[in-house]
Amino acid sequence: MVDELPLDAPSRPRPHFRTLNLLVGRMTTIKLAYWAALTVWEVWGPRGWSIQFAAAASATSMAWAAWSARRIDPRAGGIPRSIPTVATAFVTASAVAAPASLPLLLIERQRSIEGCAQQLTCNPTALFLWIAVFAIGFLVIPAVFGLALRRTEPA
Repeated sequence: MVDELPLDAPSRPRPHFRTLNLLVGRMTTIKLAYWAALTVWEVWGPRGWSIQFAAAASATSMAWAAWSARRIDPRAGGIPRSIPTVATAFVTASAVAAPASLPLLLIERQRSIEGCAQQLTCNPTALFLWIAVFAIGFLVIPAVFGLALRRTEPA
């Protein structure tokens, strides 16, 4: 029996190494900048403005992710939307999000127990802030990136 694939059908383009580098590089840059900005703000920024700064940093990172996903690189081209590219965006985000968020977790944990006598947490807002920005960094930013990728033409 002969394959059922017609001989004149155009072959689907295979992923290129440059495209993969572009995807991973863009996601990693966005994620590291996001976590670094939040951590630096928590260490040196004025107290009481953490939630507002986190909201602004999250919105900026989501806008950057959407813009970056649509941008065409002169050497590698664009990144087409497909299940593998979206999955790679999430894997890259999880590989970068978890370790890069640890310094912020340590800072927020310390802030949550400041002024406590013998309680585990006096200020749970600090931990809730970390949980919220972790969810945004882990799920929302990669989702925005994945949804903003250019659609591929059906083969």
